[in-house]
Amino acid sequence: MTVLDRFLKYVTFDTQSDDKTNMTPSTPGQLIFAQYIENELKQMGMKEVTLDENGYLMATLPSNSDKNLPVIGFISHFDTSPDMTGRNVTPRVVTFDGSDIVLDEQNGVILSPSQFPELEDYMGQPLVVTNGKTLLGADDKAGLAEIVTAMEYLIAHPEIKHGKIRIGFTPDEEIGQGAHKFDVPAFGAEWAYTIDGGQIGELEFENFNAAQAKITIKGRNVHPGYAYHKMLNSIRIANDFITMLPRWETPEHTEGYEGFYHLVNFEGTVEQTVLTYIIRDHDRDRFERRKKEVEHLIRKVNKEFDNCASLEMKDQYYNMREKIEPVMHIIDLANEAMVQVGVTPLVKPIRGGTDGSQLSYKGLPCPNIFAGGHNFHGRFEFVPVPSMEKATQVIVKIAELLEKQA
Repeated sequence: MTVLDRFLKYVTFDTQSDDKTNMTPSTPGQLIFAQYIENELKQMGMKEVTLDENGYLMATLPSNSDKNLPVIGFISHFDTSPDMTGRNVTPRVVTFDGSDIVLDEQNGVILSPSQFPELEDYMGQPLVVTNGKTLLGADDKAGLAEIVTAMEYLIAHPEIKHGKIRIGFTPDEEIGQGAHKFDVPAFGAEWAYTIDGGQIGELEFENFNAAQAKITIKGRNVHPGYAYHKMLNSIRIANDFITMLPRWETPEHTEGYEGFYHLVNFEGTVEQTVLTYIIRDHDRDRFERRKKEVEHLIRKVNKEFDNCASLEMKDQYYNMREKIEPVMHIIDLANEAMVQVGVTPLVKPIRGGTDGSQLSYKGLPCPNIFAGGHNFHGRFEFVPVPSMEKATQVIVKIAELLEKQA
């Protein structure tokens, strides 16, 4: 099966995660999808295929080399983002000719190079796009398809010598829980790669430090005709707090290594308003200062409005760089593999996080390699077919080069 055929099948599974269920996996569709891939792996000849009750799927491609090689792994995740529905995904393949791609004619949803100039990099290439009503799911079903297709290729080509390879697929990465119950000792790899990056060539071993802040503001509702010096409008107080944060330190105004405060949810009435922020920075010291700034502003609000605000803040993950730098040979290996299959490596920091960041802190160094997609988490998501094919080749080449260089 080609990587495209496999991907088109995978995106038909509804696997959105949900951080409100307090279950693992957080949604039943992820386990259904995991069971499908479990059966697929067994049928193609993978060994030691295991799926636990939490939806973590692992499998082995045994070594066919007589050398003593380190065990390496490749990892991706089942779930798609809660930001937009992943139900009834109906992808189609179009060849980009430079003109606008109409995704949903009825509602005027258009994938245009004027708004998404990266399309110009894929002139003449087949792209998988959405119908304009759902996300696509290339994050990370492209990664899943690429890993499974690479394993199938290695099984079909025993002349390519390689060491033992472990693959692992996780639930709930999109809600920051993908690595929480990942059994690193059972996985048994010396290092691994997540196939969860974006555009072709991405090779990443730096990511954000991340925290979430939930701010609850209690108001006092009084009939507006009699509210003088009595009412506390929690919505207005919340708005005051929002404007206290630096205006330009938001996702839409930052790039590269610049961090931000991102308001991801606002629910409010006069009586109570809840704000949910994510806080991000690559530099650990700046990250800690951002958290302290939120705490400082909460104190200011409470001083002015009679202790109306409460804060729940928790760290989510940290920058994997400090765990990767001592083992930079794993980056060199991936870099060389890309070069040998005709891909220009694009080493850059992740403006986000992957399972690899948490896994690196659990003892499994785990940088990130491109899966090929763009505009994740929304209706404008697309993935070029040649990018998926190249990612598959990179996985194969990493295994091959490790054996040759041993």
